[in-house]
Amino acid sequence: MALYALGDLHLAYQSEKTMDIFGKVWKNHEKKTEKNCAKLMTDEDTLVLVGDHSWGRHLDECEYDLRFIESLPGRKILVRGNHDNFWDAKKTQRLNDMFKDRLYFLQNNFYSYKDYAIVGTKGYCYEGFDTREHADMLIEREAKRLKVSFEEARKAGYEKFIMFLHYPPTELGERDSRFTYMAKAYGVSQVVYAHCHGKERFHDSLLGKVDGIEYSLVSGDFLDFKPKLILP
Repeated sequence: MALYALGDLHLAYQSEKTMDIFGKVWKNHEKKTEKNCAKLMTDEDTLVLVGDHSWGRHLDECEYDLRFIESLPGRKILVRGNHDNFWDAKKTQRLNDMFKDRLYFLQNNFYSYKDYAIVGTKGYCYEGFDTREHADMLIEREAKRLKVSFEEARKAGYEKFIMFLHYPPTELGERDSRFTYMAKAYGVSQVVYAHCHGKERFHDSLLGKVDGIEYSLVSGDFLDFKPKLILP
């Protein structure tokens, strides 16, 4: 029984979208994902998929993508990514009801793993594509959602946390952010994130142990679509 993580599958079984501009690593990445998961994991394991699951804009446009995710070994927990337009943030419970015992959608809630609470949200960081004011508004919104997850887990008696974000926890040049402060305040042992594509982006944020917390990037192309072991 182990916990793994992988981000940015960007599945497109019902779309013409492609990730080829980010390099050869994306060629047949679905098959690589399937092969690596089958080799590493069993049905007793848990896989956290850290956002950007499907290019489908609506639920019926990502039916085959979600079926692919369901077919992977073990329990699957999904974090919302910036391209997951099928996932209405206000209807997470509806998705959990629809996919009960098949997929678990993580937002404003938590998932129990051994004596840990898995918490998470999409997150956000300023990348120069919007105004600073708009970015700060989104960061605050996501921080509030993350706090709901932490507090729900605390109410249930959990004191050990692993935190998942789709966006990196800090912006370029930052060592601390709203999200790293929260990680320290709640005593998080690990922060796991995705979103960063291409070699020039792999070191955009924190990696390794910082202030006693382990930071891991699990973008699909960073890992060559081999899930990273988070907890044995």
